[in-house]
Amino acid sequence: MVKRNNDGQRRNGFGVPRPSMTWFWGALVILIIGSSLWMSPNNEPVKSNWNTVEQMVRRGEVEKIVVVNGELAKVTLTEEAAGRYREQEEYKSIPEKGVQFYFNIGPGDTFAENLKAAQAENGGEEVILEYEREDHSWTNLLGSLLPWLFIIGFWFFMMRSMSRGAGGAGGGIMNVGKAKAQVFDKDNQKQVTFKDVAGLEEAKVEIMEIVDFLKKADKYRELGAKIPKGALLVGPPGTGKTLLAKAVAGEANVPFLSISGSDFVEMFVGVGASRVRDLFEQAKQKAPCILFIDEIDAIGRARGKNAGFSGNDERENTLNQLLTEMDGFQTNAGVIVLAATNRADILDKALMRAGRFDRQIEVGLPDVKEREEIFDVHLRPLKLDPQLDRAFLARQTPGFSGADIANVCNEAALIAARHNKPFVSKEDFLSAIDRIIGGLERKNKIITDEEKRTIAYHEAGHATVSWILENASPLIKVTIIPRGKALGAAWYLPEERQITTREQLMDELAATLGGRVSEQLTFGRVSTGALNDLERVTKQAYAMVAYYGMSPEVGTLSYYDSTGQSDMALTKPYSEKTAQQIDAEARRLIDEAYRMAEQVLRDHADGLKELAERLLEKEVVFTEDVERIFGKRRKDILKERQEAEKAQDAEPIAEPVD
Repeated sequence: MVKRNNDGQRRNGFGVPRPSMTWFWGALVILIIGSSLWMSPNNEPVKSNWNTVEQMVRRGEVEKIVVVNGELAKVTLTEEAAGRYREQEEYKSIPEKGVQFYFNIGPGDTFAENLKAAQAENGGEEVILEYEREDHSWTNLLGSLLPWLFIIGFWFFMMRSMSRGAGGAGGGIMNVGKAKAQVFDKDNQKQVTFKDVAGLEEAKVEIMEIVDFLKKADKYRELGAKIPKGALLVGPPGTGKTLLAKAVAGEANVPFLSISGSDFVEMFVGVGASRVRDLFEQAKQKAPCILFIDEIDAIGRARGKNAGFSGNDERENTLNQLLTEMDGFQTNAGVIVLAATNRADILDKALMRAGRFDRQIEVGLPDVKEREEIFDVHLRPLKLDPQLDRAFLARQTPGFSGADIANVCNEAALIAARHNKPFVSKEDFLSAIDRIIGGLERKNKIITDEEKRTIAYHEAGHATVSWILENASPLIKVTIIPRGKALGAAWYLPEERQITTREQLMDELAATLGGRVSEQLTFGRVSTGALNDLERVTKQAYAMVAYYGMSPEVGTLSYYDSTGQSDMALTKPYSEKTAQQIDAEARRLIDEAYRMAEQVLRDHADGLKELAERLLEKEVVFTEDVERIFGKRRKDILKERQEAEKAQDAEPIAEPVD
């Protein structure tokens, strides 16, 4: 009877582990090593030649010579002669009795004649000469088979080790076509639920409908409704697509199989398609269930667009098998496929059609309200300042994804611990945001006084123009402390708007050029410090002309390609004349923004100088300092006036009392 312990090890009825092939090969190796070390004799015959043995025969030292198979002669000395030779350093290893020397002989007749001649010179003392024949067929066969036995045994041992190490069904060379999917069910510990997923309300509604169908399938069947066969989660990196799928696994009361798209890719031909078949076989056995494929673009890229591969590409074969399994001749009732990608534009159209992925769920970057909810989730394990305003943190992180916010919380905790603080405060979060956006502070970077002054006026120019222009992003702080690759930086809080007007874009262009203009007006020269500014301005100006149709010369045309195929084209979608017009219009827009920034800085030259000198003194200037120098922004004044008017209109009018 064979039993298994808690570790899955096979044991016999007495509780002793059952011998396996590993034991056999280990015992064989130990036996061979032991026999070579302990079973071999200490003294062995010494190889010699006929000339040496001939002298021994002439001196009467040889007692017997045995010729084996007509090739090998084994020499036995007399007892007295053997003792004398053993006293010599070179012959001390010869045995006391038996064969002491051996040598190879030539033709048998010649050896016998030479031996008789040597006996005649030793006084006629006869040397016993015998002939023997030994059969070494089994020894030779064993010698030829032993290397192959070792090779086969080593290969067998390695295959078993690989199979055990890779987790059984998914590992080993014989199981290379098996899908290595992780299975989650209701018994799993540390489940993620929708309570752990902040924001994404619309996406959770769509996903929850699928989960609800699996739990209450009869409610939908009574109305004749069919649940979507698949849902594709699309969005930028770090927005929570995989986390949302984990929450589905936690909420659903059905098995959940998870696998990555790269797990299908292998060096062996046909392995990807085999793994797809095996994956859906596993899913059918557990139906109803949810199957999640993360980073599906690894195998779902559009077919026929790889220049370096033919139509028989292994990846395309894997995709073809996936298409067949999702909506082919066979039905996969009860198997719902979820997939996630941040590159939906490169996926094959056949994969995106209805019947495979019926729904595309957009998982975008969170807005300010959703960021506040995400902060609530990631701030739970932190020891926080009681006065910390979560809404303030959400406003300070526009464009941050859920993963970025998690990183901010962790960095803030690290900064607080580094400074031995009892809790994580607002300043720690601001430092963490600066660290993530700009990089590590480099206070020890060697900068001359002249360079520092240039940097101060450059950053003061950015801050001045952005503060004065109505549509530019409001300023948070300005610093001339090097951070990352930047020698200085101005931090803004852009408005979260869905559309942007031409006036807003022009004000942003002017604010970006404010640093270069400030250098020109103050020092009469320009530096290389505006490289990043010029790059951003150029790209934005060309986008306004060629994409947004904001140029009267080019017209209301857009050469933007949302499919991403324009990068692969060798020619531009417009003529050379249009290209010249686009270049001229982009230059005109930049020149117009430059004049706007120049006018602002000339009108506020005193404030620019005061702000730059304060930067040289303090190195960091905040919104309060800029407001003290220039006053409140016009946009803020208008906003306060509108709020006051609304509040006045909302006041109830007291009715006269009789």
